[in-house]
Amino acid sequence: MTHSPTPTGPLRGTLVLDLSRALAGPHAGMMLGDLGARVIKVETPAGDDTRSWGPPFTGPVDDLQSTYFLSCNRNKESVVVDLKTEKGTSALASLVSEADVLIENFRPGVLDRLGFSTNRLLELNPRLVVLSITGFGHDGPESHRSGYDQILQGEAGLMSLTGSGPDDPQRTGVPIADLLAGIYGVSGILAALLEREVSGRGKIVRTSLLAAVVGVHAFQGTRVTVAHETPQAQGNHHPSIAPYGLFACRNGHVQISVGSEKLWKAFANRFELDTAAPRFATNADRVRHRTELQAQIEAAFAQHEVDDLLGILDVAGIPAGRVRNLTEVYEWEQLRSQHLLVEVDHPLLGVVALPGSPLRFFEKDGTESTRREHSAPPLLDQDGEGIHAWISARSQQ
Repeated sequence: MTHSPTPTGPLRGTLVLDLSRALAGPHAGMMLGDLGARVIKVETPAGDDTRSWGPPFTGPVDDLQSTYFLSCNRNKESVVVDLKTEKGTSALASLVSEADVLIENFRPGVLDRLGFSTNRLLELNPRLVVLSITGFGHDGPESHRSGYDQILQGEAGLMSLTGSGPDDPQRTGVPIADLLAGIYGVSGILAALLEREVSGRGKIVRTSLLAAVVGVHAFQGTRVTVAHETPQAQGNHHPSIAPYGLFACRNGHVQISVGSEKLWKAFANRFELDTAAPRFATNADRVRHRTELQAQIEAAFAQHEVDDLLGILDVAGIPAGRVRNLTEVYEWEQLRSQHLLVEVDHPLLGVVALPGSPLRFFEKDGTESTRREHSAPPLLDQDGEGIHAWISARSQQ
């Protein structure tokens, strides 16, 4: 076998089959790998779609590697299984019988037609936890629709909240519907694994890109369901708190979050704003007079450059920050101190850095037990020979 030695992490000893492709399912599988699970990526002969998504690509010109694929497939092994052949279906059945978790993001009904309905999966392995991710949900009048991130950002209302104003709908800079569906899916998997410790039985966990976006509507959702308002995009300022947002200064921008009356008084006194003015007396007043307040704040900030202003705000106890580009983020010492960059040794690319897991684990004595050794996203069928030999040996026991 070419996979890395048994990793540390709370899910060590757990076997995950990742039948998914693109981002939502693969992101979920990568999260489980970061937690110590052994993750086998089961691919078609053509491989995951994202192997061809780009640019940017990197590596030798005759075997370019997609940086998109690299972003969501670390800590996995790859095996090609052709489910249109008897050999392929037999191999998958053998893998299912050994697994703890299976992740799939086919459209509803596709796995059934391939001979692996949820009933069959649980017949093969009654302890199996199955995560199934779709675009619009597994049932309902539009369950048949293919789900891609930007489509769901629009359909689930997120784009109507994002942009400079109501006439400027914008997608977020990352595929947030996909990522959230993967994250929600992992929480469902972990809950089902915990329940299995008591019941001894597996379970089907279902989520969708639609559900994931609605799941993070937060206060914007209750503006609709309770206050009966229709929220709209309004740029870089909070709809319910002021001042809270992005403000111009002499040589750039800073962000501030003045989320309490105590902070407001400290902020206003430091920059000589009129705390007694009726239009600024309460947060609700400041929200209603946001444009005038923003103008006064930016007039005060115009005297300061970013670094100087952030220092003043820090001393005053006002939550504030700069706007970094991603290169600056990955060069930031605070990011590196949190182990949010990991190095892996790729068979074609050599040692490369990847964004790391957002979770860390510690023992009672303070010893960190987070997974530290990571394996690179695999080449297509990189582990195929070893995995087929392993399942053959298991079937003969």
